[in-house]
This record gives sequence, C-alpha cells and structure tokens, in this order.
Amino acid sequence: MSSQPAFRRLSGIDAARGIALFGMMSTHIFPLYVPGTAEATEVALLFSGRASALFAVVAGIGLALLTGGNAPRSGRVLRMDRRGIAVRAVLIAMVGLVLGGVETNIAVILFHYGVLFLLALPFTGLRLPALAAWALGWTLLSPVVAFLVRPWVETTVVPADVGGNPMFEHLLVPATLLADILVTGYYPALQWLSYVLLGMVIGRLRLPDLKVQGALVAAGLAAAIGAKLVGSYLLGPAGGLAALLQTPEAAGYPLEAMLDVGVGSIDQGASWWWLAIISPHSGTTLDLVHTAGSAAVVVGICLLLTRRSPRALLPLSGPGAMTLTLYALHITIMSWTDQLVPLPEPSAVFWFQVLAFVALGIVFHRLNARGPLELLTSGASRAARTGLAPEAGSGAGRANS
Repeated sequence: MSSQPAFRRLSGIDAARGIALFGMMSTHIFPLYVPGTAEATEVALLFSGRASALFAVVAGIGLALLTGGNAPRSGRVLRMDRRGIAVRAVLIAMVGLVLGGVETNIAVILFHYGVLFLLALPFTGLRLPALAAWALGWTLLSPVVAFLVRPWVETTVVPADVGGNPMFEHLLVPATLLADILVTGYYPALQWLSYVLLGMVIGRLRLPDLKVQGALVAAGLAAAIGAKLVGSYLLGPAGGLAALLQTPEAAGYPLEAMLDVGVGSIDQGASWWWLAIISPHSGTTLDLVHTAGSAAVVVGICLLLTRRSPRALLPLSGPGAMTLTLYALHITIMSWTDQLVPLPEPSAVFWFQVLAFVALGIVFHRLNARGPLELLTSGASRAARTGLAPEAGSGAGRANS
C-alpha cells in the first residue's frame, strides 16, 4: 500500500508537535517547584519530561513518513531520502549551535535533535517488525549501557560535558562534545534515540486507520500507566527509594520530591536502584516507556480529532507545522525577557507567546506558506534528494518540518 494517504492526515501529527512546543515552552517559563517548597508545580507534573519526549517521538514519526510511511522505501530512492534527511539534520544542528550561543538558561534541544536524525539513518530502511525489535531492545538496554559507560566517560573525557548548551566553539573539543551529546548532557542521545525509534515504529503504521489511532491511545495509556506502577512498586515496597536515600549521592537532597521534576543535579552513583526511578529526564527504561507512552496517547488523540476535519486543531497544527522557526523565536524571546528587571509575570510571557505563535501558525497555514527555517531546511533537503518525484518530496517534507 502506498504511504501517500498518510501525508493527507498530517494535521494530527502537526497538532501533536504543537502540543510538544507549547508544553516545552511552559517548562521554560513557569517555575517547576512551588516557591519556597520542594513541591512540584502543576506545569512540572504535566509537562516536565513529557513535552520534550513528545517532540522526539513525533520526530521519529516524521522520519518514518519521509521514508515511505507504512511502505518503507529501499534502494536508490532510500539513498536519496537519507541524503535529504542528513542535510536537514545538519542544518537543524547548526541552528542549535547558533541558539546555544544565546544567553539563556534553557536547555536547547536542536543540536541533539539533528544528531538524533543522523543516528536514525541506518534504521530508515527497516520494515515494521525489525524496527519494532530494535526500538524495544534500545529502550530496554540503552539506559543500562549509559549507566555502565557514564563513569568511564566522566573519568576519561575531561571535561565530560560542555557545561551548558553546545556552541560552535565546542566543535574544537570534539571528545567533550561527543561525550555530552551521547551520554553526559541534558538530552543524552544514547537513550533519546529510543524515542526516535519508537516514533518511527508509529510512523510505519497505517496512521489513517481508525483502529490504529485507537490502538495508539490504548497502548500508550497501558505503557504510561504500567511504567508508573512498576516504578512505584520498585521504589516503594521493593525498597528502592530507601536504598537510594542511603547513598552518599542523595544525602541532603529531598529526593522523593525531586522525582516529580528531575534529579539531574544529583550525581547518580553506583547503585543500580537509580535505574528504577521514573523521574523526568532520568533516561531510565521506565522513564522512556512512560514518556513515550504518553506521547503515543497524544498522537493518537490528535489523529482521532482530525479524522473528519484536518483543521479541527488548527490552533495547534498551525504552529506545529513550523516548530523549528517558532522554537528558535521562543529561545530568542526568552533570552531577552530573562534580562528584564523586574522579571515579567510568567503567565503574561507564556500567553503572549502562545497567542502570537498560534496567530502566526494560522496565517502561514492560510497562505500555504512555510516558516522561514522550515523553508530553508526543506529546500536544502529537496536539493539533496535530486531525482525524487516532486510530489513525494513535497509531501514528505511537510511531514517532518
């Protein structure tokens, strides 16, 4: 079956990407802890870890659609697809390096995003069964590999991370940059490739099928809730939390409260119980399964809501079709906003950007236009895919922009 029908239903995928954008923005703008307490805010409980995971899962869906959807391409056409994806990935990574030089406390994801595209290239020709096996194995094993490799990396590569966002200057210290991107940084590609592979599995399904859309919601709920239940058992009755509280790394930290927001500030030592946590950005198997399951639920719901009318979620799908441009604009705005004295009210900053981005997304949609950065990356991608039929290149470009 041709994958072309999948392209006609991409407004649901764009809507999911829009939710990811606004969710990530909320974690950048609002506090993640209730002021004066160790209690997580509602924004942290809802979006921390989940929004960026959704962004990565949808990226994987886009890669699958770019390479044939439920009928993966092969041979010469696949090689063309891979060239186009590689060029797109490099340009996205370059945008990430530019934004890395902006004065901000936000962990910019775009350089990692581009690297993940490159890492996913060998998997783009796989059919669903083989791809699902790789995604499952990577999700189960990559956190264990990272746990075992991280101490060696931290003692061998000095410094072991870039100490912030990757910038052009870090290209001069390739060992440190590689260690940061793959293992020690905020978005370690070793584990985050799991999201992309799981997204590619979703993208290999017959997404226009009502049963598939319903199954995404059901399976996503089962995965997300199941991972939470397993994590609660391991940390509770099984004694994991008590064991971690006895480790020197966790001493002095309100670990139980931090599990809802993130434990990145804690040096996770030799205790295997660290692999049982399900904290945002912890990169454990349970965290990956929970957040990927949550992403599948969002994607399934968005596809269901846009079955009858592709414009049903236009306030989300409009911005979702130009997230590269809007994400870069958001980082730039926040860099300026965070320098203001006094700092503006977070709600005003958030809703101003949301309303502006929704308006921009709708206007660009009505004009049938691309965002500036989307136009750049898709144009360069198409140029690299010489020989691919124009209509296929156009549809695929829309799928992943």
